Amino acid sequence: VRNHSGTHLLHAALRRVLGPQAMQKGSLVAPGRLRFDFTHDSPLDTAQIDAIEDLANEWIQANVPANLREMAYRDAIAAGAVAIFEEKYGERVRVISFDPYSTELCGGTHARATGDIGLLKILSDSGIASGVRRIEAATGLAALAIFRDQERSLERVAAALRTSVAELPER
Repeated sequence: VRNHSGTHLLHAALRRVLGPQAMQKGSLVAPGRLRFDFTHDSPLDTAQIDAIEDLANEWIQANVPANLREMAYRDAIAAGAVAIFEEKYGERVRVISFDPYSTELCGGTHARATGDIGLLKILSDSGIASGVRRIEAATGLAALAIFRDQERSLERVAAALRTSVAELPER
């Protein structure tokens, strides 16, 4: 639920930061992580990753309620819903909206509000095909566990160098 809703906010943030050509090409939603494939022709730089995370987490913090509705496919597209055009849709579709941030066609299960996601952290960006990138990310307590693991690693490196984590870059 948390990661599925997170993919929708991630997609919207990617499109806002990179442009409308950043379209979903696939995704995986698992209990501890999410994977999101999208069209883009170059690796993301640190500033882009930061901007995408900042937007998604700003929207999460806004705690906007999910709005699920069923409507005619034509009406959904006319209302601005994003569809994955490789997929086949029937005449009636489900639309998930975290208004005003994200509106997409989707039949999945979602969080009741963006705040239920907790946090979204991008873990990696890689190329998987010509013009297709893959983002791996975590949400909620899984993201917190990753932060803690990284913090412990930094503490071990700092201890080995007999310095503090804050002084590691100088060291």
